[in-house]
Amino acid sequence: MNAHQAILSQYQAALAMLRQAIEKCPTSLWSDTAARNRYWHIAYHALFYTHLYAHTRGEEFEPWEHHRAEYEFLGPKPWPPHDEPAIGEPYGKGEVLAFVEVCQGYIEVQVPPLDLEASSGFSWLPVDKLELQFYNIRHLQHHIGQLLDRLRTRAGIGVSWISHGQS
Repeated sequence: MNAHQAILSQYQAALAMLRQAIEKCPTSLWSDTAARNRYWHIAYHALFYTHLYAHTRGEEFEPWEHHRAEYEFLGPKPWPPHDEPAIGEPYGKGEVLAFVEVCQGYIEVQVPPLDLEASSGFSWLPVDKLELQFYNIRHLQHHIGQLLDRLRTRAGIGVSWISHGQS
């Protein structure tokens, strides 16, 4: 297995675990406001950035066709004046699952030809493409961990560990 195959495999595994977390989430937990960020919002945020950093360069990024402005932010916007994002109508499970599929397909096309020694393509991330892949997978898995913890503690539902994808 080469580096490209290993990266693709880990993206596939993480996205498969996210899919499980979304599919198993009860309706009562999906939009529960007990936590600052609702379940659906964390899932969407993780997918938005997975999709963004799968692009070759920031300038080439085109958000998912159903993206809603500011929904990618879980807290204040990162630039002054650091306003809170305007989050309205939640995404439904079917919409977020459709975005998982978009990300899966995009990753499968983007990873194999990557020049892992090239710059990240994102001015705010001064790393090479190899480190960007680790960064992106780590970010995705961080938020999957949040969802899995919430799913287990609030609904008593577990999700299976997936060690690698099917490349």
